[in-house]
Formats: sequence, C-alpha cells, structure tokens
Amino acid sequence: MSNALTPFSKFQLLPQEETLEIQRKKGSLFIGVPKESCYQEKRVCLTPDAITALVSQGNRVMIESNAGAASNFTDSDYSEAGATITTDTKKVFSCPIILKVEPPSVDELKMINPKSLLISALQIKTQSKQYFETLSKKKITALAFEFIKDEEGTFPAVRVLSEIAGAASVLIAGDLLANTNKGNGLLLGNICGVPPTEIVIIGAGTVGENAARAAIGLGANIKVFDNSLEKLRSLQRNLGQTIYTSTLQPKNLFKALKRCDIAIGCVRGKSRAPILVTQEMVEQMKSGAVIIDVSIDMGGCFETSNITSHDKPTFIQHDVIHYCVPNIPSRYARTASNAISNIFTPYLLKIAKDGGIENAIRFDKGLKNGLYFYHGILTSKSVSNWFDLPYSDPNLLIF
Repeated sequence: MSNALTPFSKFQLLPQEETLEIQRKKGSLFIGVPKESCYQEKRVCLTPDAITALVSQGNRVMIESNAGAASNFTDSDYSEAGATITTDTKKVFSCPIILKVEPPSVDELKMINPKSLLISALQIKTQSKQYFETLSKKKITALAFEFIKDEEGTFPAVRVLSEIAGAASVLIAGDLLANTNKGNGLLLGNICGVPPTEIVIIGAGTVGENAARAAIGLGANIKVFDNSLEKLRSLQRNLGQTIYTSTLQPKNLFKALKRCDIAIGCVRGKSRAPILVTQEMVEQMKSGAVIIDVSIDMGGCFETSNITSHDKPTFIQHDVIHYCVPNIPSRYARTASNAISNIFTPYLLKIAKDGGIENAIRFDKGLKNGLYFYHGILTSKSVSNWFDLPYSDPNLLIF
C-alpha cells in the first residue's frame, strides 16, 4: 500500500479569500451637560443614574455645577456617579456632544465648537433665522429630541411630557380649588354622600387621556370632548371603561362648562391651538371654577387665556381662576428629568455602540427623523419652509 501524499489541486494552491465578520466599531462619547438658562426651566436631561450607566460603558460626562439643583440632584450625586463637575460654562460647551433640554441661545451657540453634535429640543416656532445660520457656519450636527421616533413610530419625548402635563393638570386644578387658593373649597375625591367634582376635558390626545385617568382615579366625574371619534374611542379603550364623550358641538360643550368645576383644555393645531371656548362661555361658568389651559404654549384654546408664569401662575377673570403656564412638566422637574433621561440614555448608548452619530443615524430611521442639521447642512424640510433656507434630503447625505 502506497504512503504517498495526495497532491494538491491547482485550485487549492491558489490564494483564497477569507470572509471576515464586519462589526460596528464601538466608540466612547464625551458629553457636556450645561445648566439650563431658559426662564423657569428646571429640568436636567441626565440624572445621576443615567451618568452611571454611561460612564460604566467607557463614556465621559462633564456637567456644569448646579445643573441638576432645581431637580434636587446635587453636584455630589453627579460626582459620585462618575461625572466631572465644573463651574466653567465655556468648558462644558466645548465638549464634542452637547446635551440640553431647551435649545441653546444664540450666545450659547457661540461657545459650541465647530463640528459638534447638539441634542436638544428644537422648538421651531420660538427660533430665529440667525440660530440656524450659526449652526450652518459651525458645521454642527443637530438632533431635535421631540422629533425622534421609536420603533412603534411614535414620538417618545413628546408622549412622556404630555403624560406628565395631563396628570399634573388635574393635580394643579385640585390644589386651586382649595379655599387657601381662593377656590370654591371642593375636594377632588369621591366622598360618600357628597356629589363628585365635575371636570370637562377638551381634547382626547395623550394629555387628555392622562388627565382623564388622573381625574377618574381621584373620583371625579369627567366629560371629554374631541372632534376625532377615533381618539374618543381610543381613550375609552385605554381607560377600560365607558365615560361621557362628545364631539365638539357648541351646545353640548356650553352646557357641560356651565356645570363643571374644572375645565382642562388640551387641543393642538397646526400653527395655533383653535379657540373652542369663547368669553361668553367662560362668563357662564361657576364662580370659583378653574380653567387649566394646557394648550397655552400654542396660544390657548380659551378666549380668556393669557400666558402666566410659575411664579404667578393664575389670574381671575369672570370669577373663574385661570392657570395658563406653559411648560407644565417643569413644575415637576424631578419626575420630568427622570422621564427625559430615560429617553436620552438608550440613544446615547446606541450612538456609542454604533461608533458615532453617523452610524447610529444610518442604522436607526427613528433617530434620523430627529436630525435637522448634518455637518452644517439643513436636513429639515419644515425648518426650510418656515425660514426660507436651503434644504438637503438627509437620505442623500447619509447612506
């Protein structure tokens, strides 16, 4: 028996290609969290727990001193979580990634280094053309967190802040009904032998649904008005019970407002909230009744509404107490900060895991939906139309 080795074929002797697994290169982030400078903004976008999660994955976070103070997070809490604390505002804004709740002011934009990544709210209707021109000159990449979509196609930041505003509107109204606040002395609770408080909710969206849930939990009777039958059906389905619902017929709404103790307005419009409650309707409401106009950030849906502040939140007109403070979630800053931080943290970890914002946007269409500037190029058609600025399709820039 021959022991000769089997000769190699010609094909086997040729160099062979080797297939390698392509992995996304993981990177580390350097995030700057400045103290919010906007009037009465008390929220912070990262909590100490979020800092711990980010630092444990090799990321760095620099936070301005007292950035979390209004939300009852101390510098010591952040330092123990692994963040670097500084009193130098410019140093924070020099970080490659800037994280804010409110959009930066024009003066703050000047402190941001070119080619940085900015993640904040956009609030397009409060911006100026100069804001976007500065972003362009500095070739900044910017994400608006209120436009980021999740896997279900919803806007998680908008939803969670609307949930807070809805639940808070009922709690605020209940407090304003107290005699100590010149209310009519009613308690939001189903006390045996005492007729329950009557609440009218105008708008069956996320704010209206959470206002309804809070009101029912406190034992109040509610009536919900909206022109969308689908929203009214969805609200009843989500609440798990049948409640009084109606389309926005003036006669039915007027009748309900005359009897109610609290009226909560939470409708939105394309450019302004529609005025659904006229001055004549307000004049016929009970003396000492309470109006909470959650729509005030879009002009308000009560004709008698005027913007108030957290320092002086109410005024009385036609013997009805009006609460018309924009940014209600800031009143509950710690809860709101936790909610915002829960949204920010997974996205930041994803950006680090994917090796940077470019890869993260490429792999996540929902994150790309929040993009409005890419290396100084405007990618938002809405901003382009609003301010008459040149626009490029982000899909042509990122592929």
